[in-house]
Amino acid sequence: MALKKGSILWVDDEIDLLKSQIMFLEERGYKVKPASNGEDAVGLVGEELFDLVLLDQMMPGMDGLTTLVKIKDIAPSLPVVMITKMEEEDLIDEALRKRIDDFLLKPVNPIQILSAARRILETRQIRETELSREFVEDFNTVETMKSQAGGWSDWLDIHLKLSNRDVRLDQYPDSGLMQSHLDQRRQCNIEFAQYIEKVYKEWVKDGDRPCLSVDIMATFVAPHLSAGKKVYFIVVDCLRLDQYLAIESMLEPYFDIRRDYYFSILPTATPYSRNAIFAGLFPSEIAEKYPQYWDEAGSEDRGKNRHERQLLDRQIRKMGLKLNPSLKYLKIYTADEAISVRKQIPTFRNLPLVAMVFNFVDIVAHSRSESVVLQEILPNESAYRSFTKSWFMHSPLLDILKAVSQQGAVVVLTTDHGSILGKRSAIALGDRETSTNVRYKFGTNLNCDERQAVRLKDPLDYKLPRGRVNKNYIIAKEDYYFVYPTNFHEYERHYKDSFQHGGISMEEMILPCVTLTPKR
Repeated sequence: MALKKGSILWVDDEIDLLKSQIMFLEERGYKVKPASNGEDAVGLVGEELFDLVLLDQMMPGMDGLTTLVKIKDIAPSLPVVMITKMEEEDLIDEALRKRIDDFLLKPVNPIQILSAARRILETRQIRETELSREFVEDFNTVETMKSQAGGWSDWLDIHLKLSNRDVRLDQYPDSGLMQSHLDQRRQCNIEFAQYIEKVYKEWVKDGDRPCLSVDIMATFVAPHLSAGKKVYFIVVDCLRLDQYLAIESMLEPYFDIRRDYYFSILPTATPYSRNAIFAGLFPSEIAEKYPQYWDEAGSEDRGKNRHERQLLDRQIRKMGLKLNPSLKYLKIYTADEAISVRKQIPTFRNLPLVAMVFNFVDIVAHSRSESVVLQEILPNESAYRSFTKSWFMHSPLLDILKAVSQQGAVVVLTTDHGSILGKRSAIALGDRETSTNVRYKFGTNLNCDERQAVRLKDPLDYKLPRGRVNKNYIIAKEDYYFVYPTNFHEYERHYKDSFQHGGISMEEMILPCVTLTPKR
């Protein structure tokens, strides 16, 4: 496929001597417009559309730097390559400040000019062509991995590969590859849900299992505390792996990064997964040992996690760790609260453990269902990644992490569950006492289409609270969300294309747990 060429304005007071080089470019598909002085060049930029300017630095009258400024005033994004005889550092610095895109030193030959033009004008198209080739190879690799997947580590590798591809495709939204990628993700989630349905009951029995929510503190935090290190343990609610990958580069200037992974327990929802993290216990164990801290039937999810500090205290003591002074725990919902915490960071310097929960990403996921504006801003998962990246770039959380990096403390950054964009409705059958959650439900004698959801007949087999007689759970697979037969279309209209969590998907279950060590 022939690459699209560009229109070049070449400005040089000796332009008549460059006819052979202009012909060389034109023979390779570029359209070249000559100009012999800065005044004419500025006039042409105001009249015509160019893709690139080749600009001589030494010209009588209006010199190259002055011409550059005037060109950028008219067309700020127009790339300019300056051609100069001088290698003076001050000149280079000044040109860079005035937004030059590249330098070439005289005498230049046709190949140098062609190379500079291709580098600026064709790089994106070349990369998109390469992306298409890589995508085919990567797609086939994932298909092979999926066909051979036998254990949790295989599914982790598949999800990591797909999540890296998510972030890469975001850079080329017009490549036409996204739909094929999403189709493969959906098929992977079908088989992943089948796998989880087979093995999860054994995982919670302490069999051969991956790191789960209940293992986070013991695996990633306690070893640092035992070694006498100061630790910040930060949980960003509802942060998917692909969203983390989109923000990771912003941490690299401040930390050496070790990225590990874990699987959320079921249901992949805050009352279960985050309480499990802070308690180091499965939900049924929390309900049995600390019934005063377990309120599964409460009406507000936020209230169901109001005892995280107490659960964390008990887990720390159970590990035999004695913290002096005791741990600091903070739950942050708003920007004002986050700014306040940022100001307090210097006062935490001597604390052995600071635990923080940030709820912004989860709040956005919930709010999107109710807000037409957010639905327009976040129409798909790619937009959600971009939104998360923009939030993190300007957030007090990044400022907090920068401040922590100056204290020499270790940061363990993770999340409690991910989310998925609900695409398909699944009928849930239950009575009026059934819970209202969209991706999972608990109640009495619940039923569902088991092609669309998993029915947990005995909650204790999955280390979930049994409660009353005949209580059971249903958990949606893939990208299904629950609706009721009555008012079916109303529920479907409200929840279709909304971000939800609580179910079985790679996006909700396979999560990052990152150890950040400050750079010296």
